[in-house]
Amino acid sequence: MISTHRRENIFSLIRKAASSAALRVAISIICFVWTLPTLGLFISSFRPENDIRQSGWWTVFATPFDFTQWTLRNYQEVLARGELGNAFLNSFSVTIPATIIPITIAAFAAYAFAWMEFPGRDVLFAIVVGLIVAPLQMALIPILRLYTSTNLNGTFLGVWLAHTGFGMPMAIYLLYNFISQIPRDLIEAAAIDGASHFQAFITLVLPLSMPAIASFAVFQFLWVWNDLLVALVYLGTSVQVATITARLSELVGSRGQDWHLLTSGAFVSMVIPVLVFFSLQRYFVRGILAGSVKG
Repeated sequence: MISTHRRENIFSLIRKAASSAALRVAISIICFVWTLPTLGLFISSFRPENDIRQSGWWTVFATPFDFTQWTLRNYQEVLARGELGNAFLNSFSVTIPATIIPITIAAFAAYAFAWMEFPGRDVLFAIVVGLIVAPLQMALIPILRLYTSTNLNGTFLGVWLAHTGFGMPMAIYLLYNFISQIPRDLIEAAAIDGASHFQAFITLVLPLSMPAIASFAVFQFLWVWNDLLVALVYLGTSVQVATITARLSELVGSRGQDWHLLTSGAFVSMVIPVLVFFSLQRYFVRGILAGSVKG
């Protein structure tokens, strides 16, 4: 005979196993449904134009090894005729500086707010936090007028400065949450050893803050790469400076009927963000959680 206590333990283990299995099934279904459109986009980008018009992308699974239903012509055409190749390089030219500049400035500012005493520190920090919720659309027209008067409109420098200003409040707040949690004993020990604030920041705080810095780098990179509004306002659609999102938007307007080009163009724009996110996702999660709890 099985004792009552042991029977309850068995039932408890069965319930936990069933709950865990149900959770995994639910997560698997959600992931499948979430990634299904991307899978369809990827498959369609390799299908000929006539096949896309005549049948759905899922029909390729009937004869997956029939290589006549696959083609690279869509990518060749969209990169050449759609001028996405140059736009792809322009996006790099915009995104990389627009990620590095705010990180550099925000890291110094976060250290100053966390460990330096100066008049008006709390007021300035409150203003920075308040700017996080300010919609960037409010600043588009005033900055555009300033750029027009200073000949910065349509230049990479102008869009770098715009993305730096728009991303700075969140960057400072995120890095402050991490840097302020560094034990005070470490900062005081560096000061006793004769280190200046700059030396303490470079040699001590900066290495310890890499998870938070990498987290914001991922966030800022994805935001700038996928941005369309700021790029259209400050760069325009000129072939020489247009980003990939701007060129895709124009492609939808001028070639909206060419699904074979739109799918391949969309996947070209997705490749870099996906690679960046999955290669740095562990830092992204660690940085987001940084400073959320003490201890």
